[in-house]
Amino acid sequence: MGYYRKHAIRTNHTRSIKKDTVMAKVRHSRFDCSPGCSVEAAVGLIDGKWKSVVLFHLLSGTLRFNELRKHIVNVTPRMLTNQLRELEDDGLIERKVYAQVPPKVEYKLSELGRSMEPILLALKYWGDANISLYGKPRGMDPRETIAMETPSSRSA
Repeated sequence: MGYYRKHAIRTNHTRSIKKDTVMAKVRHSRFDCSPGCSVEAAVGLIDGKWKSVVLFHLLSGTLRFNELRKHIVNVTPRMLTNQLRELEDDGLIERKVYAQVPPKVEYKLSELGRSMEPILLALKYWGDANISLYGKPRGMDPRETIAMETPSSRSA
């Protein structure tokens, strides 16, 4: 099921969308985004369970794999590896491998990834203002506050 089937965007007309076997009327406004629009493309780059969180933590600077895992307490090593590979393939992060034993790998935002800083901070501020409407973030241990810090408040 695609993005537009799951998330209705308002336009000036009403149309029926088949969701499973139930027909639902969805009211749309002028903010309709056709498939392939720039919003869909931008969201597609950060649409992953942990991609935007990884990008947010990399705003503070270069981090190694295990440092990212400490910041994102509920991510599995395999999932983090997959998300990092996709972000690298999309040009949002850069990966540097050092020729040493044990291997040392560092991740940092690319110039393109750094350009997402205002978007990521806006998401963080929106979340800070509205999280009480939804309770604590799913899967977040209340003792773990590092994920809620701003990048500028962390030591480099």
